[in-house]
Amino acid sequence: MWSDAINQNNKTALLAWVKETGIQLVQVNGQRKYGGPPPGWIGEPPPSGSEVFIGKLPQDIYENKLIPLFQSVGMLYEFRLMMTFSGLNRGFAYAKYSNRRSVQIAIAALNNFEVQKGCPIMVCRSTEKCELCVNGLSSSVEQGQLWTLLQELTMGVLNISLYPSPSRKGGQLAVLKYNSHRAAAMAKKTLVEGNLGLYGEEIEVDWLKVDMKQKLRASSERTFPESLQPAGCKSGSPSQMPCGAMTCPLPQAFCVLDYLNALCKKQQLGIPVFLTKCVQANPDGWLRFWYQVVIPGYPSPFSGFMWIKPDKSGLSGHDKAKNAIALQLLKTLGESLHGSAVVLGSVPLSLNS
Repeated sequence: MWSDAINQNNKTALLAWVKETGIQLVQVNGQRKYGGPPPGWIGEPPPSGSEVFIGKLPQDIYENKLIPLFQSVGMLYEFRLMMTFSGLNRGFAYAKYSNRRSVQIAIAALNNFEVQKGCPIMVCRSTEKCELCVNGLSSSVEQGQLWTLLQELTMGVLNISLYPSPSRKGGQLAVLKYNSHRAAAMAKKTLVEGNLGLYGEEIEVDWLKVDMKQKLRASSERTFPESLQPAGCKSGSPSQMPCGAMTCPLPQAFCVLDYLNALCKKQQLGIPVFLTKCVQANPDGWLRFWYQVVIPGYPSPFSGFMWIKPDKSGLSGHDKAKNAIALQLLKTLGESLHGSAVVLGSVPLSLNS
């Protein structure tokens, strides 16, 4: 709701312009939006790189002045003005054009343009950031847990990568990738303004900066434990594989399912029941599986997502997914795989063999 006592004349002029032009403005999540798509738009949205960032706006100026100005240099697909609760703007906006050429024209024509006397604005290409950095997660937080929670709280999350926190000893840092800048910005707003504590931990949320991205890229992404990778395998870089992916195939002889079944039998929990479904395939051959595992004697089921890349080992994608999931469950159940032995029948099988 607007406060009528603040900037009343300009608000009245905006309402009159809206009535005269029939233009539709929708306010949601701290921003007021036109278009996306505009009336009469046919086809796909504009390509990446078609948006400009508009800064240094006087807080009392509105769309009745800004939209005609930015429409004068090219066809607008969308215009977003960031708003405060009082009804003033927050000093910045985004204009998305129908093509990249219009962005170049807008920057050349409108950067340093005085929208009011003595008020030059800044117009530059929007970076359209899509990645967030969440620092301060507990070391016990798993990708599947985090994925489930973020899908409930936010929209458009594509990928989650976990790394050791560079600033919090024993903690984790998550990189969240979204399908658009808008989705990432809304997620950031939700996580920051909600004062969210994930699994009891106070977290810090910010855009993923270039220096941090380079630092993380140089470190090992937490995917499949190095101590259990077959000899000669090398982990791919975080930028080349999906989150939660197995970096190396499991040989057929290395059947983690057998170990899990033996452990559950030993602890009288019953045989685990696996449900797996392939929900996504990317061009590089990685398959994304949803899974749910029910252990009869365990109080709650386990569920989440897992990336797998088929190979020539003879195992199907579902079997490889079950092996990788079983490994995670063994860790969750407190079984130390490295250096331990589990008895199958009468033959002890050491994981170091």
